[in-house]
This record gives sequence, structure tokens and C-alpha cells, in this order.
Amino acid sequence: MSTGPGADSAPAPDPTHDTDRRAGHGTFSSLKIRNYRLFFTGAMVSNTGTWMARITQDWLVLSLTGSSAAVGITTALQFLPMLLFGLYGGVIADRYPKRRILLFSQGALGLCGLALAVLTLSGHVQVWHVYLIAFMLGMVTVVDNPTRQSFVSEMVGPQQLQNAVSLNSANFQSARLVGPALAGVLITAVGSGWAFLLNGLSFLAPLTGLLLMRTSELHKVERAPRGKGQLREGLKYVAGRPELIWPIVLIGFIGTFAFNFPIWLTAFADEVFHAGAGTYGLFNTLIAAGSLAGALLSARRGSSRLRMLVGAAALFGVLEVAAALSPSFWLFAALLVPIGMVGLTVNVTANSSVQMATDPVMRGRVMSLYMMVFVGGTPLGAPLVGWITDTYGARVGFATGGAVAATAAVAIGLILARVGGLRIRFDLRSGRPHVRFVAREEAREPLAPVA
Repeated sequence: MSTGPGADSAPAPDPTHDTDRRAGHGTFSSLKIRNYRLFFTGAMVSNTGTWMARITQDWLVLSLTGSSAAVGITTALQFLPMLLFGLYGGVIADRYPKRRILLFSQGALGLCGLALAVLTLSGHVQVWHVYLIAFMLGMVTVVDNPTRQSFVSEMVGPQQLQNAVSLNSANFQSARLVGPALAGVLITAVGSGWAFLLNGLSFLAPLTGLLLMRTSELHKVERAPRGKGQLREGLKYVAGRPELIWPIVLIGFIGTFAFNFPIWLTAFADEVFHAGAGTYGLFNTLIAAGSLAGALLSARRGSSRLRMLVGAAALFGVLEVAAALSPSFWLFAALLVPIGMVGLTVNVTANSSVQMATDPVMRGRVMSLYMMVFVGGTPLGAPLVGWITDTYGARVGFATGGAVAATAAVAIGLILARVGGLRIRFDLRSGRPHVRFVAREEAREPLAPVA
């Protein structure tokens, strides 16, 4: 990966630091660091609860309204605050100690989960309650998300950042394997309220992990001072760096149009295959299995390349279109595994490449912009995709999201090639890459005759 401006300005690792003495490059190397191990363990518990709540929330809204568009509205409300206020969350993350921010935000997320549990268990829950709590969750996430993303580098240092980002994704996807299955069992056996209750209680785990951390072992980073114009400064910083702006634009298209799985999977389970919550949970589990495999493969890589990001994004869109057109239940289910794997590769590659190309003092603001377009685009895309799904059917809705992802990947790949002075070169000789990007001068050189 060409790290670009800012990557070389990361603070030099302290050789006496526990983080760097134990640095390695294995799949689980960053787990040798105590602070990150506590963070990872707490996140595993809360992520499982979060996935239980997500699946239960989607199914509850569908049960209350019978509308895929209503599921889309719920998703949109949860991510609307990121679109409106996301950059302010980045300023807060750069200005204040991240561990202290996370103690507040993780506690607030737990309280939101408990509130929804009380409403559901009491039998008084209405769809507007779900809408309101989804919006409140989104407001907390405005601060929590960029803080968590940028806090990783403080725990592990620059040498382990790629590995830790990949393991965070593996953690999230492992929970995605367990959470939907537990949600399906709980919804069927005892009702939705117990899934929401367990989610609220699950946030005790990350709070405990944060409290047990050794602050002396965190990597010191320069904090942004209070001052005017910090939002503009962050936007100007990104705008002048193609290695930042174009990956963020690409992930924005994909997050807005191609990651609306709650809408599509509920619609396929209910309308196309005429099944229930168990099948919806199965679909999410299959995507999670592929995503977990993709995360572990990403953890083994030492770097992230923009060409991998573009290629994975294009393949992700093609796979979504293929799944949308699949004629049978089992073919559709089978395609969800590679969709999860490639989608996770897109996410990890974009995340780590953007972080590594960013100055540490700007990382909170840059990651807030990244999350704003990736997650914050959902309020724009989810209602539109939900309307398409309701009006034209689940297959058309799913295919539309995939087509947008593939088109955006091809367009941005061509832009990056032009900015980098590259051209596509075709080579039909055996044992060589058939299609690759090369410098313009090299592309003009004639190929040797094929033997």
C-alpha cells in the first residue's frame, strides 16, 4: 500500500513499551497486548448482545408493521445522527481522552438496550418506541464509533494496527454468528424482550475491560487543542489526499446502497421463501461465517492496498446481483457466504488503509468522516432501498444495491488509476497476471511475443 502523506509522521514506538516488545505479525499477534486483549474480550460479549438486538429489532418492527420500508426507516433513524453530526464526534474523539469517552458511550448504549427491554417485556412497545430508541442509539454512536476506531491505534501502536483492525472485524463477525442464532431461539421461546435485556446487560463487559486497562501502556498521541475551524481543518486535510478521499467515497456508495442486509434478508425470508425468524437468523449467520473467514484472512496480511479495495468492491457488487437472481433457496443461501467474506474484505481494507494514511492528531476526524459516509449514508439509502424492495420485490432491491456497488468500484478504480498515472495492461501469457495496473510508460512498452 502507498501510505501517502501522514503515515510517516506516526509516533515512533517506544522500545520499552509492552506493546512493541511483543509485536509480531501472526494472525492473532495484537492479542499479546494486555490492553487490547481486555478491549477485544469486552467487545466480544457486547457485540453478541448487539447482534441479538439488531435481529430482534428488525423482526419486531416487521411484526408490528408488516413493512420492509418500516425496517428501513428504523435502520435510517439509527444512522441518521452519524450523517448529521458525525464530524463533531470526530472532533470530540481528537480532543478528549478516548478511554474516558468510551466509558460514557458504552454505558449509554447499555441503558438504551435496557429501556427497549422494559418496553417490550411490559407489553407496551409500539413502533414509535423502537424508532425513538434507534435514534438515541445513533446519537451515542456519533461519539462512540470514531472514538473506538481511533482508540485501537493507542492500544496497539502503528505496527499492529492492520492486525488489530482485522481482529476487531473478526470479533464483530464472530458475534454475528452467535447473536442471530440466539435471537432466533429467544424470539421463538420466550419473546423479544429477553433478547433486548441480555443486550443491555452485555455492555457491562466492555466497561469492565476499560476500567481494568493500564493507562501507562497506552501509546501517547497528541490531542487536538480547543479551537475554531477544526471541522474545516479535517475536511481540508482529507480533500487534499486522493489516497483518503477516494476510498471514503467508495465506502460511502457501498454503505449507502449495498449493505442494507436487514431489509433484503427479512424480505427474502418472509416474501420470497415464505419462512420465519429462524430462516432470517440463518441468513445472517451465513453472511457472518463468510465475514469471519474474510476477517481472519485480512489479519494475516501486513498491509492494505487500494487495488485490493477496488477489486473486492466490484466483486462484492457482482455477488449481490448473482444472489438476487438465484432461483433456489440453497443457491441464495450459499452465495451469502462469499458475500460476507468479500464485504468484510472491503470494510477492513478501506478502514486500515485510511487509518494508516492519516496523521495521528487528525485520526479521530478522518475516521468520523469515514464512518459518516459509510454508516451515515444509510438514512439516505435504507428508505430508498426499502421502497424499491416493497414496490418491485426483494430480488430487484438486492440487485439494485449490488449494481450500484460494482459501478462505483469500477468508476473509482479508473479515477485512482488516472490520479496515480496508471493504465490497465493485458498480458495473455501463461503464468502471468492477465490484467494489472502499470505505469503509463510501462504500458506503452510492447509485449514480448508469446512463445
